[in-house]
Amino acid sequence: MRPQSARRPGLFALCLILASFAAIMSTVLLLKMPVALALFAAWFAMFAIGKGLGHAYDSLQQGAFDGIRSGLEGVMIIITVGALIGAWIAAGIVPSVIYYGVALIDPSWFLPAAFLICAATGLVTGTSFGAVGTIGIAMMGIGHGFELPLPLVAGAVISGAYVGDKLSPLSDTTVLTASLCEVPLIDHVRSMLYTGVPCVTLATIGFALAGNHLSRSGYDMQQADAVMAQLQAHFLLSPWLLMPILATLVLLALRKPALPVIATGAVLGVICAWLAQGVTPLQAVTTLYAGNQGDYGTGYLASILNRGGIVSMLPVIAIVIFALGLGGLMERIGVLETIANALTRMVHRSTGRLTLATMACGFFGTIFGGAAYVAIFTAASMTRNIYDRLGLQRVVLSRNVEAGGTLSTPMIPWTSGAVFMATTTGVATTDYLPFLWYHWLVMVFSLLYGFTGFAMWKRPQPAPATEPTA
Repeated sequence: MRPQSARRPGLFALCLILASFAAIMSTVLLLKMPVALALFAAWFAMFAIGKGLGHAYDSLQQGAFDGIRSGLEGVMIIITVGALIGAWIAAGIVPSVIYYGVALIDPSWFLPAAFLICAATGLVTGTSFGAVGTIGIAMMGIGHGFELPLPLVAGAVISGAYVGDKLSPLSDTTVLTASLCEVPLIDHVRSMLYTGVPCVTLATIGFALAGNHLSRSGYDMQQADAVMAQLQAHFLLSPWLLMPILATLVLLALRKPALPVIATGAVLGVICAWLAQGVTPLQAVTTLYAGNQGDYGTGYLASILNRGGIVSMLPVIAIVIFALGLGGLMERIGVLETIANALTRMVHRSTGRLTLATMACGFFGTIFGGAAYVAIFTAASMTRNIYDRLGLQRVVLSRNVEAGGTLSTPMIPWTSGAVFMATTTGVATTDYLPFLWYHWLVMVFSLLYGFTGFAMWKRPQPAPATEPTA
């Protein structure tokens, strides 16, 4: 809530806020400044601007803390996923998936298979982080075995994972979007199918064509054989070790809370590491915190096997906390309200402009808030009333909010989603960005629907009252 003595940011203040943020974040790309440090510096710039607008320090600090509090569940899930990754690698679960994947999957069809497998995982679990942190890292290992370009493999993995994060009724972002837009959850999912189905189809075809194009020169299976031999030399591999994955996916599909389910999967990994791989109970438990550590030589496969643990997620957590706090500061200063008022004047009665504005607000929240939760909030809150004025159904709003909010998260290098994806896959955001084909297709189709009017449903008008007969 803005204090009575505080002023709403005008054009000059808004430009100053945007310029300050742009200048600070440019140090990440130009000077290789740590993202967390740049975001923390942005806090103090926002504090200074907020004080200049008449806000008390206590009010600004509370705004930052409110922003952090809104994303604490996501922070805890990130921590738990880190523990799960470390335990599952030490247990031989991830190595078993990589081994059998290399042995059974045709290399020319691996890319569409990776996309669809991660999509199915995301749909039944409702979490892109969980999908990439489990099946995704195994797919990266298989892709390395086939000597495929790793940015392309990461693009297929992340694209597939976000199919579930966007379309699954189990996803927290899907539920949050439906709630903020005040639409029934199932109606929201049905609306997204209008863009989701054609985009999944086209992305699958695209990855299939890319895989077949790469196969024309033939695959050198020596790398794949070397990966399989390396895994056999260091781990006991068995189809039975896939059971913790199955148990975790089933529990998530049954709509059990994500945090305890992922923690249960991590505990199963500890048990398997102890019983199947012969590590001591203390070493097995330690992988939850420190990750898996072993002598696997050098190269990308070694980097996949030596990872995980809560420690590996601490940089991600720092970025998430600072990004969420920055989003809370922006809201407290009144930036969101000012932009919403400007958008109302710009949109007029064009559904195409409204779609573009909604997606732009989602990107605004992603850039300045650093998390999907912030992006969904900004996109919904800034444009919700405009949809009502144009007589559009709220399911159109919710569909566009997901396109610009949820899907923009792994695209901006300093956001929680992008940092997690880059850390987990070992591929930089700028490298996998061109290959997020599902994300780009959804945005293109959303704009196409907006400017053509297709699937831009109007609210039913109440029937006119009839005159009573004499």
